Amino acid sequence: MSLSMYQAFVPPVVHQFSALSKILAKGMAFAGEKGIDPATLTEARLAEDMFPLAKQVQVASDVVKGGVARLAGIEIPSFPDTETTFPELQERIAKTIAFVESVSADQIDGSEQKTVTLKAGEQEFPFIGQDYLLQFVLPNFYFHITTAYALLRHAGVPIGKRDFLGM
Repeated sequence: MSLSMYQAFVPPVVHQFSALSKILAKGMAFAGEKGIDPATLTEARLAEDMFPLAKQVQVASDVVKGGVARLAGIEIPSFPDTETTFPELQERIAKTIAFVESVSADQIDGSEQKTVTLKAGEQEFPFIGQDYLLQFVLPNFYFHITTAYALLRHAGVPIGKRDFLGM
């Protein structure tokens, strides 16, 4: 039995977003326990030229909803990137999961050879569906959720690998 595009995409993303949601809850609880302004964590960066925690979550969401929509051939939902608090980030994750779960396997399966072209300014990046998922969407998603995890871990939030894996 082969792994379908849907199976390779939707269940792992939903699982990891659920794990990220729990990690963010631990970050919010940590801020409360330590008397830290939660904005200190949601605005945290590992380096000056990188996105803060809130933007890491937003980009992970954007990559996933764009990926699902492009492979399914449907419109990408627009979420304004205005989240600055842990509750707002939790809501963003919940909305992303709800969108991803609203797309059926029938809409995504069979998109392995579909042409997907990303545009960044004047540049175009052509992909076929399977490469788009495996070489662009999933690596970007995992990069941004790993960075969100690392930002909270670096700030002292007591989380570990099991938290990241959702175990």
